[in-house]
Amino acid sequence: MKTHYSTRYAASPQDVKSYDTARLRNEFLIENLMEQDKINLVYTHYDRFIAGSAVPTGSPLKLETIDPLKSEYFLQRRELGIINVGQTGTVSVDGTKYTLEHKEALYIGQGNKDVVFSSESANDPALFYLNSTPAHKAFPNKKIGTNDVEVIELGSPETANARILRKYIVNSVVDVCQLQMGMTTLKTGSSWNTMPAHVHDRRMEVYFYFEVPEDQAVCHFMGQPQETRHIWMGNNQAVISPPWSIHSGSGTSSYTFIWGMAGENLDYGDMDHCKINELR
Repeated sequence: MKTHYSTRYAASPQDVKSYDTARLRNEFLIENLMEQDKINLVYTHYDRFIAGSAVPTGSPLKLETIDPLKSEYFLQRRELGIINVGQTGTVSVDGTKYTLEHKEALYIGQGNKDVVFSSESANDPALFYLNSTPAHKAFPNKKIGTNDVEVIELGSPETANARILRKYIVNSVVDVCQLQMGMTTLKTGSSWNTMPAHVHDRRMEVYFYFEVPEDQAVCHFMGQPQETRHIWMGNNQAVISPPWSIHSGSGTSSYTFIWGMAGENLDYGDMDHCKINELR
């Protein structure tokens, strides 16, 4: 079996105030993504969100169900979003093959039984980043190319947060139950993402940081607006953001991140903004 998983439980914001660095990282940081010849998943108790990765090298990798789902197959009651951050790869869904180039995405709806990942080159494999959420309805599978996304420009050079946001899996691009995924790229000279910060008590979120140079890092900020915490992160790592937490970061170099959301609604603009000078 090459599908591995771990479980993360929900935490009270009152408890998190007392966490030291190690506890904070153990609860919220996902470090073991993009391991070759493995599917690694983290099942969170925040909206039953699953974040993970699949890196097929020697042979194709089949997405198997995991015990917390208590299901016959992984997507029996779930939907799945995939973004390839590596080289060319293929996702086979019940026999239909979808080729994903670098930074292309695939939405897979509830009820699909066989999902198999493969790479065109074992030496330069695809790096599939995965997000999955519970689903109440079966929507059609859909590939989302780089020209299919919605593009928004945010921030400014003056506030060091000029960035390009690309919406891949949102209800204006593809029919979904609750999953949302997109990608944000910082422009040259900017370092801050998602600033001004916000919370959205109706949704949780996971950030996956990549394209971080080996000797650089991103400092991710979380916690309640008046009780923030930080986690230093490297390349190909993800962090879980509870509904009560801000999710913002600043890098020591350029970087890109994928955001994934699940929860009460599909309204991307449903945010409770935090004033920068009131963060603590």
